[in-house]
Amino acid sequence: MVRLVKKCVLAALLALSATTFAGNQKEEALADGVRLALANAIADARPPKPQFVSIEERIKYLHWLGEMSTRLKKRLPDWQVRREFLETTWYEAKRAGLDPALVLGLVQVESAFRKYAVSPVGAHGYMQVMPFWTRVIGDGDRRKLFHMQTNLRYGCSILRLYLDQEAGNLYLALGRYNGSRGRPEYPNAVLAAWKQWEFQAVPAVAQANPQ
Repeated sequence: MVRLVKKCVLAALLALSATTFAGNQKEEALADGVRLALANAIADARPPKPQFVSIEERIKYLHWLGEMSTRLKKRLPDWQVRREFLETTWYEAKRAGLDPALVLGLVQVESAFRKYAVSPVGAHGYMQVMPFWTRVIGDGDRRKLFHMQTNLRYGCSILRLYLDQEAGNLYLALGRYNGSRGRPEYPNAVLAAWKQWEFQAVPAVAQANPQ
């Protein structure tokens, strides 16, 4: 009985942590050029298939994919879903000039990797995107925020926008993403989660030291 109570309490805490920091981006007036650039980025329908300039880069990516899949297995048990999520996260993060580990950390804090998460303020999906963005830079269909690639593309594009607005200051950009700019709780939570998803690449060919 005690063990059951502990499990229930733990589940409640995990659920609370997934909604405490849920995104609440504020709708702001955007310059026409910025809005158009964001709209064009969102409308790009190319599939998340990465291109590599060298075999070494491809090997590094495959090592990352395997390592992250192992780490994510408990949260996303289905192998196909897990692989698609990681491939898309990597692609959209790189496309926006972000570290995939940062995006994974943000998703962990925002939604606990729940595709259909909806926050008390109405934020949707993995990256807890506010529906008004679909009107500002999309086609107005908020249901698309539950589509994996669409949600990750919106989230990464919005975080990139905030980083540019804050002159590269990640702490302030994360606060703006959460609607809590200037407060430490959310940026600190994401930065801590980011560390859990960092990846140290292993050289493709290990060379023995000469004797």
